[in-house]
Amino acid sequence: MPKTTVSVQGEKFLINGQQTYADIEGSKPEAHGLLMNARFIQGIFDDKAEPERFALFGHDKWDPEANTDRLIAALPEWYRYGLRAFTVGLQGGGPVLTVDDWSTIDNNPFGPDGIAFDEAYAARLDRLVKAVDEIGMVVIVSFLYASQGPRLKDGRAVRNAVTRASNFLRDAGYTNVIIEVANEHSLDGFHIHPIIQSNQGISSLIDLARQESGGMLVGSSGGGGYISREVAEASDVILVHGNGLTRQTYYNMIREVQSWNLDKPIVCNEDSPCFGQLTVAYHTQTSWGYYNNHTKQDVPPDWGVTKGEDTYFAHRMAQGIGIDVESILPDEQYYFQGFEPHMIQDGKRWIRLASLYPEKIDYVEYYRNGELLDIAYDEPFYPRHETTWIQKPVHITSEDKVFTARIFQTNGEVIEKKVEL
Repeated sequence: MPKTTVSVQGEKFLINGQQTYADIEGSKPEAHGLLMNARFIQGIFDDKAEPERFALFGHDKWDPEANTDRLIAALPEWYRYGLRAFTVGLQGGGPVLTVDDWSTIDNNPFGPDGIAFDEAYAARLDRLVKAVDEIGMVVIVSFLYASQGPRLKDGRAVRNAVTRASNFLRDAGYTNVIIEVANEHSLDGFHIHPIIQSNQGISSLIDLARQESGGMLVGSSGGGGYISREVAEASDVILVHGNGLTRQTYYNMIREVQSWNLDKPIVCNEDSPCFGQLTVAYHTQTSWGYYNNHTKQDVPPDWGVTKGEDTYFAHRMAQGIGIDVESILPDEQYYFQGFEPHMIQDGKRWIRLASLYPEKIDYVEYYRNGELLDIAYDEPFYPRHETTWIQKPVHITSEDKVFTARIFQTNGEVIEKKVEL
């Protein structure tokens, strides 16, 4: 029998009939009913096309079963910090840093007609959802991803896939699942399937998923900053993405959705490593989703609370909820990241400065062998910044001996972090 049941009451989430976090002694009342989450989209990932390309980051081979098992093993620590949900994708997500053409990846459990459902994917998902149920967490199961869209031949196949996945969740008897019909349905990558890309079409798929799942909570996200009242009205949970937004523009988006007075929970289930957005989430009493390509989306992911960004996010999340983690605060508030021995591919590294309190930083100067490499002005303080969740790599050569990050704080203090290769 399932142990964990998720439900909603107005704008609040309940687990087993009690508002989330209300069971934690000393927790903040304003956090009760929120569903802090992370994008663990590759939790059941595989690649039928070229799996050997994902023997990366210290792994000598790609093993989809071991990947799911590593995620399961990591979840209790995330739970300790207050994470109560995560998003996993039936069609996964894009390995942003290491694969240029995501269409070359065959990570799709559905047949071309949408009816067949790969047994190996189904078994991994079942193992994951049941493990999460034991912990007391919720899984947001995302059905459709744009780069895999062409693997479904037409709109009828899309409807079949939504029906097949929803029936699987229903027949398994899960009570701790929320459905995300499509990840960022508004993206151009879905242009071949207007039934997904259009607000009218995705709203009909939301209705279909609710019906075929036996009444599970359903929603669908648009791209970063995209909102639609029609989709929100069709949803049980209003899913939004914050990719590329500043704290102000993210706040403006949330306030606009709240102005519709739909009395439904608002959940950002994808943003970036910019956990300064947590301040907005707690102020607006809405749920926020951490998304880190470096450790959680490029394959193979490291599912643990890794040193640097992951650890700092976990602590900030816990602080906002009112979970006492003071006894395990990080030794340092800054970590010059990306030099871990295994985090290299073809001589490329993704170096960056992680901070427990990024709001205290004015800007960061990066130096290679004493020469200025780049300056980062905005969280997450990437050199070679592209957007809040993507940076270009730094190519490491035999000439590179020292990298330095000079951190200019808003109080005028300058802190220096140095890595010698």
